[in-house]
Amino acid sequence: MQRDSSRSFTRTRWTIFASLALMYILVYFYRVSLAVVAGDISRELHLTPEQLGMLSGVLFYVYAAAQIPLGPMIDRLGSRRVISGSGLLTALGGIIFSRADSLAMAMVARMLIGVGTASVLMATFTLFSHWYSKQEFGRVSGLMVAIGNLGNLCATAPLALAVGMFGWRSSFLLVGGLQAVVTLLVFTMVQDRPDRTAEGTVDNPPHKIPLMTAWREIFGCPDFWLLGIISFAWYGNYLALQALWGGPYLMEVLHLSRETTGSLLMFTSFGFIAGSSFIDSVARRFFKSYKKTLMAGQLLLLSLMTALLGWAELLPTPLLAGMFFVIGLAVSSGVMIYPIIRSMFRVEIVGTALTSLNFYVLMGAAITQQVMGIIVGSFGASAGSIPSHAFHMAFLFPISTLALTLLLFTRAREYGQLG
Repeated sequence: MQRDSSRSFTRTRWTIFASLALMYILVYFYRVSLAVVAGDISRELHLTPEQLGMLSGVLFYVYAAAQIPLGPMIDRLGSRRVISGSGLLTALGGIIFSRADSLAMAMVARMLIGVGTASVLMATFTLFSHWYSKQEFGRVSGLMVAIGNLGNLCATAPLALAVGMFGWRSSFLLVGGLQAVVTLLVFTMVQDRPDRTAEGTVDNPPHKIPLMTAWREIFGCPDFWLLGIISFAWYGNYLALQALWGGPYLMEVLHLSRETTGSLLMFTSFGFIAGSSFIDSVARRFFKSYKKTLMAGQLLLLSLMTALLGWAELLPTPLLAGMFFVIGLAVSSGVMIYPIIRSMFRVEIVGTALTSLNFYVLMGAAITQQVMGIIVGSFGASAGSIPSHAFHMAFLFPISTLALTLLLFTRAREYGQLG
């Protein structure tokens, strides 16, 4: 009887995992899908580089701002309700975006998508804190990010192919409809807490912590700030390349086709998926530290991002593909921020802590993309005629930010020591 109960528990939590993974795949698709279609949208909506950067960045600004109320909402209302309600906003935003005929309409759509996707990963991790033990959390969170990157993958070569066949509007309309279906699946299949306690999970629903008390505990921790700024730089570098400016750089400086560009960006997704799948094992068996694993990966990312300052233009396409794959591997080290934050704070405020950290992650993406757009635009360039040195100066911003935050993060303590 006990064995049957254990099997049922395991089956239930992996059914929940699968439902939430489908939702997170769509989140990642929306985050990075502009890189492949940036030229099409710029021409059709008559956007300057600054406007394109603003259109891409607004999703992340709204996403980041939404973290402030979402953390307490997740802790109080439960992940299932928050994710399901947000999914409806995402579906609406995706459909409006596919019909946008002006920058203003496209901005409204991206804002709805930003609010709608804002809760998914942090609410999922909060739910995992009840279904999985602390020892399992690092592995399952890395696996969720790895699977979510299938959305990243779909937003590269497959999206380029779909846009070439059906146009960008029909492609995004289809994704909006799919979003609605997945939202219904989450609402019907997901359960916030197990009916019984698994070994290492929470025995009873945690008591409610006053919001100001939670925030004082979180923001009163100096190491939280250090983790926040390196999260800002990590995700800013990744999204600068994958979500917006990597596509135009490859097409306008290296003169690659949209399909080849999508394929190269897809190798970054492959690397991120592969790395996220085993990064927890690397942390446990090799570095025996989440902090050291994060820092080693970010040092590798820093060194490879310097290719976008000029030397990538000397590489043949096969070597570029390899470089983009290793960039993805390096980026995957960033998921170590989640087991670190899980180890920093008690379970009663983990939802608030995760969303507070995610504010830095998404602000890194938003600010980096917009600042790079401003830098590119300062050269008087327009879409389709951006000089190489404009891209070099723009990419210097995220690269130098990562170098500085890595230096500061050396002062952070170890959390979740594995050795």
